[in-house]
Amino acid sequence: MPTPERMLTTLQRATEFVRATPGCTGHFVELQDCTEVLVAGDLHGHISNFQVILKAADLANHPGRHLVLQEVVHSAYRYPNGGDKSHQLLDLFAALKCQYPTRVHLLPGNHEMAQMTGRPIGKGNESQNGVFVEGIKAAYGTAWAEIEKAYYELLRALPLALRTANRVFLCHTLIPGRSLGHFYLGLLKQEQFSESEFLPGGMVYGILWGRDTSQETVDEFLRIVDADLIVTGHIPTDTGHEVPNTKQLIVDCSASPAAYVLFPANRPLTHDELLAGVVTF
Repeated sequence: MPTPERMLTTLQRATEFVRATPGCTGHFVELQDCTEVLVAGDLHGHISNFQVILKAADLANHPGRHLVLQEVVHSAYRYPNGGDKSHQLLDLFAALKCQYPTRVHLLPGNHEMAQMTGRPIGKGNESQNGVFVEGIKAAYGTAWAEIEKAYYELLRALPLALRTANRVFLCHTLIPGRSLGHFYLGLLKQEQFSESEFLPGGMVYGILWGRDTSQETVDEFLRIVDADLIVTGHIPTDTGHEVPNTKQLIVDCSASPAAYVLFPANRPLTHDELLAGVVTF
């Protein structure tokens, strides 16, 4: 475990690199200098799955490859005091962002939003918000409050969506069809969001919590964001991935089996070609 002082510096640098990502406007990124992309599904503190993904990405030997991680916080992995260890994946992402500032990205999910906004989210009788903080205390002792603040600053800086040059859109989930009439791509390009956007009916809430994967919704969503295909997470699967319609792929790395997708970003791509890049482990 790094010292609190070192971790704080890493988190602050990573936040700066997130904001300075080439192609970033507000909370939307047009991926730059990108020949292929590896997208992992929701990790939820699963360190061993992260290690498999990082090895597969092999960023040092593939200078045109970008790595996209999704939803890392809240897990069943615990310290002896009962605190959640999933903050460790935020630590690892921050270190990786500092190492590859233009090619490593994290898409937040509803769990990150719940944690940074204080919106209660639980499993059974346990508050995942509370045990996450207990995990920070277990790891960083008296410096926990500074580290927690740095985590939330990082989470608020993260992009909500990315788009490749060959028109593949990457985000946590789809905004429900009933809300698409109020959505346009420029909303993602804002530097800051009003608090209402984090509430049910808001755009940020929709793109992090929605579960509408109908063909009609994905067709309209992709028309609005000017893309042809979409890769998302959010919805748990039994096989590591799911194909709910003719333009979408869901990947899930929260358990086993898990799956990621590796696809070219510098040429036209069909849905079948996107699916051919799925790797289950």
